[in-house]
Amino acid sequence: MTSAAKYGPNAVGVLVMSYGTPESLDQVEAYYTHIRRGRPPTPEQLNDLVRRYDAIVGGFFPLRRNTDAQVAALQATLDREAADGTTYVCYQGLKHAAPFIEDGVKAMAADGITRAVGVVLAPHYSVMSIGSYVKRAQAAAEEAGVAMAFVESYHLHPKLIEALSVRVERALARFAEVDPEEVKVLFTAHSLPERILDMKDPYPEQLLETSRAIAERTGIEQWQFAWQSAGQTGEKWLGPDVLEELERLHAEEGVDYALVCPIGFVSDHLEVLYDLDIEAQALAGKLGMHLERTEMLNTEPLYMETLSDVVRSKTTALEEGS
Repeated sequence: MTSAAKYGPNAVGVLVMSYGTPESLDQVEAYYTHIRRGRPPTPEQLNDLVRRYDAIVGGFFPLRRNTDAQVAALQATLDREAADGTTYVCYQGLKHAAPFIEDGVKAMAADGITRAVGVVLAPHYSVMSIGSYVKRAQAAAEEAGVAMAFVESYHLHPKLIEALSVRVERALARFAEVDPEEVKVLFTAHSLPERILDMKDPYPEQLLETSRAIAERTGIEQWQFAWQSAGQTGEKWLGPDVLEELERLHAEEGVDYALVCPIGFVSDHLEVLYDLDIEAQALAGKLGMHLERTEMLNTEPLYMETLSDVVRSKTTALEEGS
């Protein structure tokens, strides 16, 4: 393990948090059980999730490497952009898989780091998403004696908007058979239970703000927002669902060309590779629609610079006692 003395007194830990994913198919049950707060899934539920993972990985499981690569790329960006003698040391903390959020905090504390910034690999804030990460990290940080400040959202950062806009423009170029103005752009994000609306949660509006910013930058007029990947919990989740919306657009508005831009996600994983690339594409094929999606950010330099910017900005707030 790296010694904190190597970094000097200006070392700042960076807890990079994300949802997590199993590392192999035989870990899916434990992962699903953790998501369900210790309640094992039914055989039917487990088989369905294993089937989805198997469909996108085919026996080779690279999904975890996406997050590992993002953390490494952020470390490299912080190393390059850090100023004033500050040394940043990135630690990974996952919500539903090891190393868990608490493990990341313990690791930095064991290295002697006493100041840190927490950031989630998701641009938009909700008390049910980012808020839950922050709550767990804050509790662990207080127990470990680490002063930690948190980046809550960065959904309108100029470099993020630029990176997403470039991806929209690239994807629109794949519709060579029609004018780009005939393509309906659907911005999407992971749905959440509809009760967040009663809580005045900023999540839906932040997603719309990102969508508008991209549309303005790219000159897109034919766009709207849709939700995807809703959970099966027995309560109502935010809609319209992207699959239902594709059917409606085709049936009621005669839309034959659609582009999905999943702005709520930053890397290739199950909700993108299965829910969009397999499930949505199958529906599009059935409807006779030409459907494309934008490339994910993954280790895009502009995204890494976005994260670096917000981490370094929050470090200033940390030093000021915020």
